[in-house]
Amino acid sequence: MIKAKPADPKLIGIPLDFPELVDYQEGSIVSRAIIDKSVGTITVFAFDKGQQLSPHSAPYDALVQVIEGKGVVVIDKKEHPLKAPAAIIMPAGIPHAVRAPQRFKMILTMIRQK
Repeated sequence: MIKAKPADPKLIGIPLDFPELVDYQEGSIVSRAIIDKSVGTITVFAFDKGQQLSPHSAPYDALVQVIEGKGVVVIDKKEHPLKAPAAIIMPAGIPHAVRAPQRFKMILTMIRQK
């Protein structure tokens, strides 16, 4: 289950410690939008151990940056184990998924094309 928190305008213009922006919650994926605009989004996620985002695709490229712990990003059925501070680009239109063999946090950046 994903528990989303909306973008917070109070975050604008202050230094951000990304891992501190979301807390782990047992049995859940917690997300917090940092920027949520029509042109793109930046969202911080905290995955509890064993949680996952099922395979899906998106119409835009997306950048995943691991900011704490280790996770697995699956792109077109190929597994990519990542640990902080690694990043990977998930290409548009290609099935991808995210798994948490242990607790980890990541930033998802998506820029929407016109």
